[in-house]
Amino acid sequence: MQEFADLIESHQALVFRTLARLTGEREGLEDMAQEVFLRLFRAWPHFRGKAKVSTFLYRIIVNVVNDEWHRRQVARRGVSIDDEEFSLVHPAPGPEELLQRAQFQEAVESLLKHLAVRDRTILTLHYQEDRSYEEIATILELPMGTVKTHLHRAREQLKAAMGEWISQCKIKC
Repeated sequence: MQEFADLIESHQALVFRTLARLTGEREGLEDMAQEVFLRLFRAWPHFRGKAKVSTFLYRIIVNVVNDEWHRRQVARRGVSIDDEEFSLVHPAPGPEELLQRAQFQEAVESLLKHLAVRDRTILTLHYQEDRSYEEIATILELPMGTVKTHLHRAREQLKAAMGEWISQCKIKC
C-alpha cells in the first residue's frame, strides 16, 4: 500500500497538470484526479510493466477526460453554454510581452476547446506534455501513422485559427 501511496505522490503533479490542460479548467479537478487514481488502483494488478507508469497513467487520464466530456455533453443538451476563458500568465521581462503572451495563451486555450477531443488530446500530449509519437500511440492505442496524421491535421486547424494572432505577434509566441 505504501508503494501505491508513493506512486500517487510522485505522479500527482502530472495528473493535475494534464487534467487542467485537457479540460481547460484550473479549479475543481480534484474529483477527476481522484477518479484517475481510483482507476489506477483498480488497474494496477494488471499493469505488466511493458510501458512506463506515466504512459499507463496518461491512458487513464485520457479515458477519464473523455468520460467526463461525454457526461457533460449529455448534461448540456438543450442548455446554453457560457464559455469561461482562462489565461495562463508566464513570467516575462516586460509588461507588454507578458500581456501579449497571456493573450496568446488565452486564445490558444480557447481554440483548443473547440477542437475535437482527440485532436486536443494529441496536441496537449505532444506540445504541452512533451510526449513522443510512440508514447502518444501507446497512450491512445492508435497506430503511429494515425497519431502523426491527427497531430498534423490538429496543428493545421490550430494554425489556421491562430493566423491573425501569429501575423500580429511582435514577440515569439
